[in-house]
Amino acid sequence: MTNPSRVGIVGAGQLGRMLALSGYPLGLRSLFLDRGQNTPGAQVAETLIGGLEDPLRLAELAARSDVLTFDWENISGKALAPLSRLSHIRPPAAALEVAQDRLHEKALFTRLKIPVAPHRAVDDLAGLHAATHALGFPGVLKTRRLGYDGKGQCLLHTAADVAVAWDRLGAPGLIYEKFLHFSREISIVGARSLAGRVVSYPLAANTHSGGILRYTVAPYVNAKLERLANAYLRRVLKDLQYIGVAAIEFFVVAGRLVANEMAPRVHNSGHWTIEGAVTSQFENHMRAICELPLGSTRALGHTAMINFLGRLPDRRRLLAIDGLAYHDYGKEPRPGRKLGHCTIQRLRAKDRDHALAAALKLIEWT
Repeated sequence: MTNPSRVGIVGAGQLGRMLALSGYPLGLRSLFLDRGQNTPGAQVAETLIGGLEDPLRLAELAARSDVLTFDWENISGKALAPLSRLSHIRPPAAALEVAQDRLHEKALFTRLKIPVAPHRAVDDLAGLHAATHALGFPGVLKTRRLGYDGKGQCLLHTAADVAVAWDRLGAPGLIYEKFLHFSREISIVGARSLAGRVVSYPLAANTHSGGILRYTVAPYVNAKLERLANAYLRRVLKDLQYIGVAAIEFFVVAGRLVANEMAPRVHNSGHWTIEGAVTSQFENHMRAICELPLGSTRALGHTAMINFLGRLPDRRRLLAIDGLAYHDYGKEPRPGRKLGHCTIQRLRAKDRDHALAAALKLIEWT
């Protein structure tokens, strides 16, 4: 089909919501599948109610859509397999499957000559002891699947932490990674079209707290690292025959990039692009999966993006700030939950530090 216009989205969280909103000006209409109606996406588009791997609901979503995409990437390949006869699946199932398992993800990076932290698979306590003996301390024990925003992780400083970590996470399907002393965390977000054209956004510098992204500042200007990140992203997108937007998070270690993980979808660190780039990551994802020309990823200035976690700040106070854009996802407050974000934009290069200073001030308010 040429130029699909009906987009089925598995998951109706804030990412799906922003995808749907970005599609309307392009003449694209979205249909969600999620477990309930009380979701960010349901406020802006029709939602089918059902489990995210419910075969009947997935089949209905596919039948009513020209192309399927994802707000939630942990859907199994088995659940997706029958849908390829009903609709295009973008990004491809193979990309979702490799990103669902940290060990498979690191194997992909290693095969593509993208540096990763030393690591070992762990399936039992003896395996954890062997991994810590081989790699040393400090290290991080992680679940291989379903870990995000710092969940399913445990930092080990000494041998005394092994039993504690095993009590907390112990089960088959873990990975132990050597902790890297990094100077910065950065990410690259890019899009690949059906024809294989790739566009990427400037690097973003990210600051996390408790494993959750707190704020992002972009562009992060470092020509050498940007060339490397672009090369690594292109390798991954080409290898997976990817269609849509993806992101790779990196640690900067002694001036080089070490890949942490990839996201086969639009990414929190790319939210700055809504106001801060010619074409947002959400619009470029919709363009890519619907076979439309990709838009410019040029930054319009220097932008800081701040997540609202657990509670929303005083909207009136923030909206009084020049250059601030406010996004409320329409979610119920809960400790640590991403409820919204804002961006602060400064146009001139010399204002980069002012954007960061404004972001840090807002952190105190939120």
